[in-house]
Amino acid sequence: MTTEASGANTKVARVIREYGLDDMGANLEAAWTGEAGERTSLRDLADEFNQAVLEAALREVGVSSLSVDVSTTYDALRGESGSSSTRARRRLEREGVDVDELTGDFVTHQAIHTYLTQEREASLPAADENMADRKVETIEKLQGRVSAVAESAVSSLANAGELDRDGYDVLVDVRAVCPNCGADAPVGELIRRGGCGCTAASEGDGDE
Repeated sequence: MTTEASGANTKVARVIREYGLDDMGANLEAAWTGEAGERTSLRDLADEFNQAVLEAALREVGVSSLSVDVSTTYDALRGESGSSSTRARRRLEREGVDVDELTGDFVTHQAIHTYLTQEREASLPAADENMADRKVETIEKLQGRVSAVAESAVSSLANAGELDRDGYDVLVDVRAVCPNCGADAPVGELIRRGGCGCTAASEGDGDE
């Protein structure tokens, strides 16, 4: 294995270099900070990283990831004991993988955190900074997915003769209704406004 390079001393940085995972650092940072929307937890990032390491180790010995289920093999290797762990280790050893070295290069979620904060100087946004916008963006993306699925279903049923025609406009509208004043608004609008503005809830609480 290669030696540590100056300026990149964390375990994650070393493993990235040794396994040729060139884009992994940027991907980890984007997923952790939520650049693309929802944030990914450090534990999930560690699992994704370790599976990428396993896949790279298989490539190094000329084994296609199509012939080895990376996710299942990784889960088996994580088990401290059991027949599935033993079978996974033996399979990898037969393929020429040094399993002890491989598992030694697996990282923890703490190691991912150290790498992101020290090597990449990444940080999470403040708890309330842009949170409303991120939540609305997530809701709108889900609405878009539901709309696409519904449109596809309508089209398929029309083509199969189960629906009178195609071309219906599919509308997906997620709304919130205040239980106190009855105000009805799209969820995204309600979140951006910070609520419906009624005082019924606070007044009711004060009467108790």
